[in-house]
Amino acid sequence: MKTISENRCFGGVQGVYSHGSQATGGEMTFGLFLPEEAETGAVPVIWYLSGLTCTHENAMVKAGAQRWAAEMGVALVFPDTSPRGEGVANDPAYDLGQGAGFYVNATQEPWAPHFRMWDYVTEELPRVLFNSFPLAEEAQGITGHSMGGHGALTIAMSFPGRFRSVSAFAPICNPTASDWGRKQFTAYLGTDEAAWAPHDATLLMKKRGFDGPMLIDQGTADQFIDLLKPEALAGAMAERRQGGTFRMQKGYDHSYFFVASFMEEHIAFHAQALHG
Repeated sequence: MKTISENRCFGGVQGVYSHGSQATGGEMTFGLFLPEEAETGAVPVIWYLSGLTCTHENAMVKAGAQRWAAEMGVALVFPDTSPRGEGVANDPAYDLGQGAGFYVNATQEPWAPHFRMWDYVTEELPRVLFNSFPLAEEAQGITGHSMGGHGALTIAMSFPGRFRSVSAFAPICNPTASDWGRKQFTAYLGTDEAAWAPHDATLLMKKRGFDGPMLIDQGTADQFIDLLKPEALAGAMAERRQGGTFRMQKGYDHSYFFVASFMEEHIAFHAQALHG
């Protein structure tokens, strides 16, 4: 693992690191904020998964999360959204290829050799983190924005007991029924829609739900709301009688101004569950 940068931040340290990845077959970069408490012991950790076109850096510099994480004594992990580099497949469209990994393991060419973001985020990066930094493996929460909200919800529901809490900002809620999903799942996973179902938060909610607190915020002025399909997930939560909070925030769009506006509440939501 290489240290790219480390900066003092709200009493803690915001670091950026890279490492060789077996899952993606190349070098991967991630951000990690450690609060001051990490100097004396392991701290709870919140995963933040970013959306389309983003890298590890977007939320790290735009979301304003470090201030609240420092106040509440939790770490923040900012993974990248896809493999990158020479020899990694790409597409001219912003919503496929590099920057658009969708947190799945691709099975189709030309994506299969590198686009294994599910394994990277759920297996490999956790090993790197918990072996290298003072993080409490038993106290994890997960959140994300847009494509990252999709990833956070599907991962949380797929690993019962791993995450104490899950939240999302404007997540892609029902990708098997949306152009933000059907296009990418066809490219990455093929035409058999049975292979898509494990990566659809609405379908997973109906099948499994989440054994813990949930918080979802969606802006009513989101320019992508028809692609996100929040009503599908809200309906599935009601049908399952899932405990949680689903908030439609009047006038907010899809931008990081929206994310930053509610970041304090999301960090506090996770901190309450993680400090338990």
